[in-house]
Amino acid sequence: MKTHGGHEPVHCTIVPPHVLDRLARHEDPALSGPARLTLERDAYERTHRRLTTVIGAPAVAAPPGAEEHAPHRTIYDARHRQDLPGKKVRGEGDKPGKDATVNRAYAGLGATFDLYLNAFQRTSINGEGLPLDATVHFDKDYNNAFWNGEQMVFGDGDGEIFLDFTLPVDVIGHELTHGVTQYTANLTYFGQPGALNESMSDVFGSLIKQYTLGQTAAEADWLIGAGLLAPRVTGTALRSMKAPGTAYDDDVLGKDPQPGTMDGYVRTGRDNGGVHINSGIPNHAFYLVAQALGGHAWERAGQIWYDTLTGGELPEQALFSDFARLTLAAARTRYNEGEELQAVSKAWEEVGVTPA
Repeated sequence: MKTHGGHEPVHCTIVPPHVLDRLARHEDPALSGPARLTLERDAYERTHRRLTTVIGAPAVAAPPGAEEHAPHRTIYDARHRQDLPGKKVRGEGDKPGKDATVNRAYAGLGATFDLYLNAFQRTSINGEGLPLDATVHFDKDYNNAFWNGEQMVFGDGDGEIFLDFTLPVDVIGHELTHGVTQYTANLTYFGQPGALNESMSDVFGSLIKQYTLGQTAAEADWLIGAGLLAPRVTGTALRSMKAPGTAYDDDVLGKDPQPGTMDGYVRTGRDNGGVHINSGIPNHAFYLVAQALGGHAWERAGQIWYDTLTGGELPEQALFSDFARLTLAAARTRYNEGEELQAVSKAWEEVGVTPA
């Protein structure tokens, strides 16, 4: 069995760099200015993550007296500055305040904790009750949200292209799932393993939204970041798991570049080898499995994906074919030769991935 002692975190943002790159080149400074500042800040955070990897992140444990199977959330306010974590504005058990962004962040951390605990018996993102910290109102017009290996950070958006990043609960779940991957398979953030890393976050981010809303696979919209785009943008979300490549088609943002099958696989040196682009392929495979099995997607399809991510056999450099093989093995181990195995096999065939 493979073990992961390094837990090497990466700077993972919800808005792909190729989107910000396009915005940064726009002739309107109201659009290009916030995008350029966001790119600069993201570059700084990536450097910070590399330093943390070298020197090691500080060990964080649940506070004395904390309930074993309850979240321990702390929300901070950066007050539009860049210093982390900022001023503490809400702790675990505190009543909601007047700041809706603070309240949404608190609720989103709790929704993520609940899905992992109740569906997969995982206590917090590291499986050992890790406290969940988040900073809101980060920087001015900051067009992103990220997990930095230790905490969540949310920008308010520029109001022109992006709105408040606490609005979609799946964005919160997506970023925190990067932490789950960090503590388990530790997938390398480049090329196909990086696209799998992104896909894991989309899958469980979507499941967190579905779990919170009580939706079945048929009822879910399978969109990532619905409600995040400002009214002027022609689009519904950042990504679509149901129909990759259709989330937006806008004169400013361009067209959603995600492929849904290997026929459209994009080879690029940008975006860490296209991690936010090619993630559409395993995303769509999961959607197909969930639709074939029906019911609540976290119960069977999600269990297979969770078993694969946390089972200890997934290589850090895993290709799509490796992941497909291991999902088949996980389905067979948990459900024998039933419809679950057939659904997984058919889904990978439909997206053009041959199990290794």
